[in-house]
Amino acid sequence: MTIADAGRGPLDLRCYLVTSGTGRRTVEVAAAAAGAGAGVVQVRAKDASAAELLELTCAVAEAVGAANPATRVLVDDRADVAWAARRRGAAVHGVHLGQDDLPVEAARELLGPEAVIGLTTGTLKLVRSAEELRGVIDYVGAGPFRLTPTKDSGRSPLGVAGYPKLVAATGLPIVAIGDVTPADAAALAGTGVAGVALVRALMAAAEPGAVVREVLAGFGAQCPS
Repeated sequence: MTIADAGRGPLDLRCYLVTSGTGRRTVEVAAAAAGAGAGVVQVRAKDASAAELLELTCAVAEAVGAANPATRVLVDDRADVAWAARRRGAAVHGVHLGQDDLPVEAARELLGPEAVIGLTTGTLKLVRSAEELRGVIDYVGAGPFRLTPTKDSGRSPLGVAGYPKLVAATGLPIVAIGDVTPADAAALAGTGVAGVALVRALMAAAEPGAVVREVLAGFGAQCPS
């Protein structure tokens, strides 16, 4: 069993943390979210160097693995950093790629068949294009749900009403992202998305575990099978 295979089961996307920052707080929130049941932690630090991102990723992976070995740790954008972390023996499971990052086929070749690979979308055209990559990628992110100060995609907000048509266009699981709060989870679950990604709602929370539990309650108690 490889590091990436450890703890693998169904990919639980219901509560998906996207980190911010590079300090101890980032590691602590990631561990708290994982311990409360977050299925995915994506390490995102846009302004960090590759070396800094690697160190942060390894620290997050160690803390998350101790808190909940079933939680997947992904690296934002940088398949090379995910690969390097795995080479170090870190429990890093894959990468989340944007439209302008390394092509998903190349990332799959680099990281192997067991890695988790996600792709950013947000329009019907992009979701349909992602559907053609089913078998290469494991899920898609789609947003913004609302306009968010953490990332300007240039796309119009989808709102709750924007997701059903995206869900209908693909067999891939969809994660809603873009200023999502735990109070939005139930409404978004009703659209058919597989989960929601939270940045500020978790990173700024006094009790990240309580936020995770509220999100999971919005999706129901059962982990996807």
